[in-house]
Amino acid sequence: MTTPPVSAPSFRAPKGTYDLLPPQSAEHLAVREALAAPVRRAGYGYAETPGFEQVELFARGVGESTDIVTKEMYTLTTKGGDRLALRPEGTASVLRAALEAGLHKAGNLPVKLWYSGSYYRYERPQKGRYRHFAQVGAEAIGAEDPALDAELIILAVDGYRSLGLTGFRLLLNSLGDRECRPAYRAVLQDFLRGLDLDDETRKRIEINPLRVLDDKRDQVRARLGGAPLMRDHLCEACRDYHDEVRELLGAAGVPFEDDPRLVRGLDYYTRTTFEFVHDGLGAQSAIGGGGRYDGLSEMIGGPALPSVGWALGVDRTVLALRAEGVAPKVPPATEVYAVPLGGQARRTLFSLVTELRRAGVAADFAYGGRGLKNAMKSANRSGARFALVAGERDLAEGVVQLKDLHSGEQTAVPLSAAGEEVRARFGSSS
Repeated sequence: MTTPPVSAPSFRAPKGTYDLLPPQSAEHLAVREALAAPVRRAGYGYAETPGFEQVELFARGVGESTDIVTKEMYTLTTKGGDRLALRPEGTASVLRAALEAGLHKAGNLPVKLWYSGSYYRYERPQKGRYRHFAQVGAEAIGAEDPALDAELIILAVDGYRSLGLTGFRLLLNSLGDRECRPAYRAVLQDFLRGLDLDDETRKRIEINPLRVLDDKRDQVRARLGGAPLMRDHLCEACRDYHDEVRELLGAAGVPFEDDPRLVRGLDYYTRTTFEFVHDGLGAQSAIGGGGRYDGLSEMIGGPALPSVGWALGVDRTVLALRAEGVAPKVPPATEVYAVPLGGQARRTLFSLVTELRRAGVAADFAYGGRGLKNAMKSANRSGARFALVAGERDLAEGVVQLKDLHSGEQTAVPLSAAGEEVRARFGSSS
């Protein structure tokens, strides 16, 4: 009898995307939770927005000249004729939601929100850059205060450090505001117009010349060596603001590098702009970043609400941890594995597993009526610390066998006290 050939699956994940399955999914979940924990402790409430929004929200907010809007957004037209886009970033969506709900009218500013989810950009797939990716983000809406900028940066650093990540660097810059940026913009445009650049880049000079400084192509960057810098054109207010951010970071023990060419890829940034990079990731070195966006609310039809925020890449952070050989702390999926031998044992241990789960113990069960040998193999593969084994003779004696899968030691414990005994064992080991 010949074995039939194994057929390939009919469907695969779309190009540039990925599936998260155990055990890797536990690693990603641990990273999300670690990055979110500091902001939750700092009073940020959870926000969740739709996976798609009106195209115009991103065109106005992110910027019509950005690669995100011109090249990378996934767009669709509904049956009713509405143009929608899968969200390419989180800030515009969260700000839109806060404005729609009137959170800024409650008088308790800033409104502090955090979020986590998947985002979508049509990019050339490569390591560390996907067409769907996960981020944890945080926004402080409605207050202009350098302490808020510093707070968010510190919270991001604390999240990275809690994972054991050490090889990241913080790049810091100021992009000025509506008072001093226009003069710098004019000076920069004059400089850029004198360079030999392609037609698409020359169009960008007229729309948003700062975006040219963010161009990653070597042939463009090679021509920017003598470009004027924003730091030399900051007004006194912006210079004082930036100095205070720097002082607060220094007092908190957060090292940073001044990067006068840092502009990031979004049009809405003003004043404080920052990026976290990790040199172990090659060309795609950014693992997170953000900045202040004091005019974004007005761009999308809201009142003046100076705000600041960041987004940290979950996928990139996982890659950075792997580059350093650091594994995030992942709670065991299974702590106790129950192995019944016989019908009565099956019913009794199933009830015991339910009791343990309700008491907060991660417990699993040998389903399918497998024999002892195969069931114990599954118990060891599950990563459980203990196995609960019971047959008809054990039940007749009113006991179950509690086996330590690390040491191999096995003890008969009273069935009536088995749950308490398991919880005591975990308490003593911790």
